Amino acid sequence: MGFFTELLLLPLAPVRGVAWVGEKIADQVDHQMNDPAVIRAQIDELDAAFERGEITEADRDEQQEVLLQRLVGGGGA
Repeated sequence: MGFFTELLLLPLAPVRGVAWVGEKIADQVDHQMNDPAVIRAQIDELDAAFERGEITEADRDEQQEVLLQRLVGGGGA
């Protein structure tokens, strides 16, 4: 029975592969969006950009607020 089931489902293998890749991408995005170390690094980069004069204080504060909300679990996006 298992052999025939696998044989019948063989044409769906590419679909299952694409679904698996999609899950892995979603996992990586979730990690990037919610990992405290990544968020802290983004906050540090905002501070550095402000110090270099690339963004205004208001822009830095606004973006930091979004990052801090993600850090405490509030979502932010």
